[in-house]
Amino acid sequence: RLDASKIRLDDVSVSTVIDTPGAKTAVDVVDVSADTIGLLYVDGVLKEELGPGRYGFWKGVGKVEVRMVELREQVLDVSGQEIMTADKVTLRLNALLTYRVKEPERSVRTVTDATQMAYREVQLALRAVIGTKSLDSLLDEKDQVPIELAELIEPRLTSVGLELVAVGIRDIILPGEMKVLLNRVTEAKKASEANLITRREETAAIRSQLNAARLLESNPTLMRLRELEVLEKVTDKANLSVVLADGGLADRVVKLL
Repeated sequence: RLDASKIRLDDVSVSTVIDTPGAKTAVDVVDVSADTIGLLYVDGVLKEELGPGRYGFWKGVGKVEVRMVELREQVLDVSGQEIMTADKVTLRLNALLTYRVKEPERSVRTVTDATQMAYREVQLALRAVIGTKSLDSLLDEKDQVPIELAELIEPRLTSVGLELVAVGIRDIILPGEMKVLLNRVTEAKKASEANLITRREETAAIRSQLNAARLLESNPTLMRLRELEVLEKVTDKANLSVVLADGGLADRVVKLL
């Protein structure tokens, strides 16, 4: 004997009644899977939240509805969005949104489809953020874009019982002609930087030579030693023998020493 005045069977009765012959004619069975929560509505009124497990409900006692809500993180791929920047360049962007249901009852009561709602919010946020930036500022501040997107999306998701986990831009696809122009600009910048480095090195070398020349000019002895070093290198490479005659260069070398 079981009391059927309560719509929901207790946990002990469920396991007993379900396997009884003819139980399907009197009892509706609902299974709530792991990482899911079931919202139990009786005659349109929310009665309780059901965790993972098996539940039984008497037929004919009232209108029973169990709405399943996924609690795990969900990844939403918002791809192929064509958006025009502030300087009239049309881009194609692919974005990713990760969210989870924080308040199951509110998410079911507030919106018909939470996934579609989140998808639309990302679309609107992308247009609001990208449309106010030029192409150069967008490429230079790519890391700032997800922060601005989150600031727009998070309040809206929270209002419908969702929690924002992460949002970001996966791809920024430029038109073909724009890629060619950017490549040319990049090549020109790199060539200019290389020329600038070369000019700096040449300037430094000339400055070093100038300082050395001033030092040699003010110190004749050092100048003579420098000459001997150069002469030694020349004789080594040319395989020559240099003889210092008496009273000539030898006398000068002795004086230097």
